[in-house]
Amino acid sequence: MNTSTIYDFTVRQIDGRDQPLAAWRSQVLLVVNTASACGFTPQYAGLETLHRDYRDRGLVVLGFPCNQFGAQEPGSHSEIATFCETRFGVSFPLMEKVEVNGEQAIPLYRWLKAEAPGLLGTQAIKWNFTKFLVGRDGQVIRRYPPTARPEAIRADIEAALGQAAPA
Repeated sequence: MNTSTIYDFTVRQIDGRDQPLAAWRSQVLLVVNTASACGFTPQYAGLETLHRDYRDRGLVVLGFPCNQFGAQEPGSHSEIATFCETRFGVSFPLMEKVEVNGEQAIPLYRWLKAEAPGLLGTQAIKWNFTKFLVGRDGQVIRRYPPTARPEAIRADIEAALGQAAPA
């Protein structure tokens, strides 16, 4: 794959509009595959807290609903958006439901997994709420497992926010 940074990708927002990731060039991105009926679903609250605490400094949390793990995201796009807003006050951008593994995995997730393999070098996403922290240069800094609570990665986010944007 010739893609060199996250900013080379375009994804689709939960309302169906295309969203070039280049719109967030020079910002720090936290990309998360999410689900509404998962044991980790309460992490939405922590992700929203990170988004609110750091958005003015350049953090953007991006949620990618996914139904590949235990069918824990069965809802329609509008049902997912409503659930996230009413249950957790989510204001960070949500994208359309995607696949993160297999032949139907979206190109962004193929790239993320190649850039930051998981435990023992495996690329597959193991479960909902796997997180990728991407620096201001558009490169993956680190991959976090679903068990990593949002508040536990604050120090890494602060460090990434402290990095100067590339010229």
